[in-house]
Amino acid sequence: MSRPGTRRMLGQAAAYVAAAAGLAWVVHDVRWPELLKSVAGLDWRWAVLGILADLASYVTQGLRWRLLLRPLGDVSVLKVTQAVFAGLFLNEVAPFHLGEIARAYPISRWLSAPLVAIVPSMALERLFDGIWLAAGLGLTAFFVPLPRDLLKAGDIFGLSIIALAVGLMYLLIRKAREPGSRPERPRTAALRWIGENLRKIEAGLRTIGLSWRSAAAFLISFLYVVLQAVAFWSVMIACGLKLSFWIGGAVLLIVRFGSVIPGAPGNVGLYQVFTVLGLTLFGVDRPVAAGFSIVVFVLLSAPLWGLGALALGGTGLTLASTRAKLGERGSPV
Repeated sequence: MSRPGTRRMLGQAAAYVAAAAGLAWVVHDVRWPELLKSVAGLDWRWAVLGILADLASYVTQGLRWRLLLRPLGDVSVLKVTQAVFAGLFLNEVAPFHLGEIARAYPISRWLSAPLVAIVPSMALERLFDGIWLAAGLGLTAFFVPLPRDLLKAGDIFGLSIIALAVGLMYLLIRKAREPGSRPERPRTAALRWIGENLRKIEAGLRTIGLSWRSAAAFLISFLYVVLQAVAFWSVMIACGLKLSFWIGGAVLLIVRFGSVIPGAPGNVGLYQVFTVLGLTLFGVDRPVAAGFSIVVFVLLSAPLWGLGALALGGTGLTLASTRAKLGERGSPV
């Protein structure tokens, strides 16, 4: 087996081991009779509100992405949202956030644009999310006392986002370099490939630019983050955890920070671990937090499995074909 293939297998094995260890740590504390009783007494009004808010957040993501893609062409909100849900489904069944990359494939085909041209819009999405998450952490700190370690992590995260934003602004406002304006140093084929794609991404960012569309997409990102927080908090209320919206948002931030780490499909294991860690920081008993981490994962993931599978089928992609595309040498991502 080739070295890349070996590294891929070792990486997947490490992700699954980490997921199994995380689940074992969480499940060990679950009191199953109490959990089953809690599920039977679930307040479905709040649970349904949480599910709908979660699904609505991804519709807003589709609307935001359409605005950022507009310089490349016009594709409907329905189509873009379909690609988002297809990517979410792939995230749920494949490791290492595969869907974050794979959702660009149908958009590339529908817009008749090279795949690398889609990447800048996705990079801006992540940057916008990061800015609002950092702002949300700061706002939450005004309403609930946050653990010192979380505040330190938030400071580091915020500084990283500022650095990325400054770098992005530099790319947007600096003049494009004329071809051949700087002598090319001898480079390997791999380095030339990386350099070419980075230049294409930079050109794509400059095409999006500082326009009303990018400003609107930035504001829509706020709605996306709020809907995600509403979804998580609503399931907390449905499960009988009568905590404030701000605490629910703080726990979600902890889960989101933990989910940045590429892991097993759906971030299973890591999602539960960071949910438990977040809730226990605010005084929730570990057995209760462990049970909730399983319930919230299933409630918010199950609709994505169904809708995502339908969306993926509608794009003409399959899990096998997506993996094959990502394995191609010429893939730009």
